[in-house]
Amino acid sequence: MGKSKSDRPMPEPMRSDGAGWVDQGPRNIARDLQNPDMLVPPITDNGLLPNLKFSFSDAVMTLNHGGWSREVTVRELPIATTLAGVNMSLTPGGVRELHWHQQAEWSYMLLGRARITSVDQDGRNFIADIGPGDLWYFPPGIPHSIQGLEEGCEFLLVFDDGNFSDLNTLSISDWFAHTPRDVLSDNFGVPASAFAHIPPKQVYIFQGEVPGSIREEEVESPYGTVPLSFTHRLLAQKPIVTPGGSVRIVDSRNFPISKTIAAALVEIKPGAMRELHWHPNNDEWQYYLTGQGRMTVFTGEGTARTFDYRAGDVGYVPFATGHYIQNTGSTTLWFLEMFKSDRFVDVSLNQWMALTPHDLVSANLNVGPELIDALRKEKWPVVKYPGY
Repeated sequence: MGKSKSDRPMPEPMRSDGAGWVDQGPRNIARDLQNPDMLVPPITDNGLLPNLKFSFSDAVMTLNHGGWSREVTVRELPIATTLAGVNMSLTPGGVRELHWHQQAEWSYMLLGRARITSVDQDGRNFIADIGPGDLWYFPPGIPHSIQGLEEGCEFLLVFDDGNFSDLNTLSISDWFAHTPRDVLSDNFGVPASAFAHIPPKQVYIFQGEVPGSIREEEVESPYGTVPLSFTHRLLAQKPIVTPGGSVRIVDSRNFPISKTIAAALVEIKPGAMRELHWHPNNDEWQYYLTGQGRMTVFTGEGTARTFDYRAGDVGYVPFATGHYIQNTGSTTLWFLEMFKSDRFVDVSLNQWMALTPHDLVSANLNVGPELIDALRKEKWPVVKYPGY
């Protein structure tokens, strides 16, 4: 059995070398326990960086009959300008209404199952059922819907604009409510009385009936179905496996419709870390799925800061800055790293050094053969600590 809260040592802002002192004032001890590397930063931390962490648990919850949603945008995490995220859950039959966005929508199914529908600009339609670990992507302006199946569902939505808010999307109910009835009548060729009971405002999420099978529900289009699938089975994809974990990369090369968001699903086992690296294409937006870890971000000019993360947290890494993610728990750490890009790219510190003349590396860092001989020419996204 684990220690009770009362048995845990009181976390204090003190290092073993005597730096710091006890905190005897008002404090949130639960927060301090969750953020040990913020309470007592590693001695290598230096300087100031903007906040690179926000928890969905601190986001505003919107409750509807049919489900709930909460979001992390630049309002909650100001540095996160490239991407925004929405965590949403739908009851069995719950519907995220027919709508569209000015931004692209990328999604990862966390729990349960959902049905998605869409129609593209050429009248080609799409319908699919989505389960845990599956993705979908809708390009900007493409109308779609999401509905929970028998067990309901929960998913992460990611949009390619940090200023995005899911409460300000373009919804069919909102448009109907703000269009004169005679215009609706003329447009659809039916009496104005046909619109007597339309919703007076955007419904956003509402409770519906669990739909039947796809065969029962699908509508045949004279123009056929969309040429590029809006879905991808990420967990069915063969991972890159290393001694410390695994990585599944998804971008426009294996999910062709996904033109503006690239991602990786990363597994870090206990005693392992996502190696020291950086991304030369764009900022990184992270979502932590299970476990706990820490990340130090190095931005140059002697500045580095460490943050602690756990399930439900969002992390952020500015463009081309060095970082790592270390599993600090006793269970496997899973997280998503996402980019506003059509390609996933990263640069490995280890590989860079291994493929650079060794005398140059040795002279630059004043290191000897013990390090030089251990460098790897192959990229290992996840590495295991020696002796663990």
